[in-house]
Amino acid sequence: MADFHQNGNITTLHNLRTRSVDELTYELESFAANRKISLVLPCLYSELETDAMPKILDELSKVPYLHRIIIGLDRADEAQYRHAKEFFKGLNQNHIVIWNDSPRMLELGGELVEMGLAPSEPGKGKNVWTAMGYLISCQDSAVMAIHDCDILTYTNELLARLVYPVANVSFPYQLAKGYYARVGQDRLNGRVSRLLVSPLLIALKKVVGDRDYIDYLRSFRYPLSGEFAMRTSILPDLRIPSDWGLEIGILSEAWRNLASQAVCQVEIADQYDHKHQDMGEEDANSGLNRMSTDICKAIFRKLAADGTVFTPNVFRTLKATYYRSALDVLEAYYNDAKMNGLKIDRHKEERAIELFAENIMRAGQFFLDNPHETPFIPTWNRVHSADPEFLSKLHAAAAADEAEYA
Repeated sequence: MADFHQNGNITTLHNLRTRSVDELTYELESFAANRKISLVLPCLYSELETDAMPKILDELSKVPYLHRIIIGLDRADEAQYRHAKEFFKGLNQNHIVIWNDSPRMLELGGELVEMGLAPSEPGKGKNVWTAMGYLISCQDSAVMAIHDCDILTYTNELLARLVYPVANVSFPYQLAKGYYARVGQDRLNGRVSRLLVSPLLIALKKVVGDRDYIDYLRSFRYPLSGEFAMRTSILPDLRIPSDWGLEIGILSEAWRNLASQAVCQVEIADQYDHKHQDMGEEDANSGLNRMSTDICKAIFRKLAADGTVFTPNVFRTLKATYYRSALDVLEAYYNDAKMNGLKIDRHKEERAIELFAENIMRAGQFFLDNPHETPFIPTWNRVHSADPEFLSKLHAAAAADEAEYA
């Protein structure tokens, strides 16, 4: 049985195990009759070859309330795009595979470069942003959900619980963030959330003082989850980060654009396991090494935009405070894991904390050295203002690829 605690900052919708997925699905079908629901799947071609994707497709085939599924396909050549289209044929819903590397899409990317509105780098952020643009151009959905494509423990209940808070017209929520326990078969996972984000927010509160934004982020049980649902009315003004700070960036946008009463978190799974990133200790631009730096930069940028002044001395103090806080948090997680019969390698966990501490300094130095950086992809409203025909061209390009490479 889950707890029922509310922290007061944002609403937490628990799974109290009192409703079946069939009941939720029945209600969602009634909501979808008037408020169409679409799903975005940002996908690397390599993820089609994993154990996760066939299971996700099998579970999605049981979902009757989805109006459309948009698959954003990255890192694929023509043959791989054709294979991806064949792979997703089993979906019962209206769906499209957007080939982000197609000649047509690359030509549109060139137009964005000429207007000075192109995403600064490829990746999940650009993939999600493109899929959002396509969905906006369709003009027929009231709710959009996003989840990752590497979820090994995926069930259609995860999707039902994720979309329910924003699909239910009697609820005030514009954005719902999924959360779950990061527990594998025999160990505690979620290193970046446990050992970086949580103690970093504790340390920031000690170093820079009380900030509503820090309290807001600390309210989320799992701020780095890749599962969101939102009402499509907020999409045109949503700023998507181009780096690995996507999840923190979307939460920050919700903080900027929405009242706290319009944001909730919802428990979507009892257990969640997916592809685990390497630490990437030897390469600052790979794995959790790169991810942790980008997450820190995203948090620092938002606090600076909210009036917090950062200096080299602040970052040095923050690193030391974080390190002590992270070791304290690790002790708590270690004891929790031991009591529940789970494994934690304390040596590897402390090495991760040491790496994250260095990356706080790296992110801080990057922040100080690049005061004019604009890390967000322009909003779709801005793109539309610069070229009112661009969304139509994006929709047409995706449809033309779909038809040509049948």
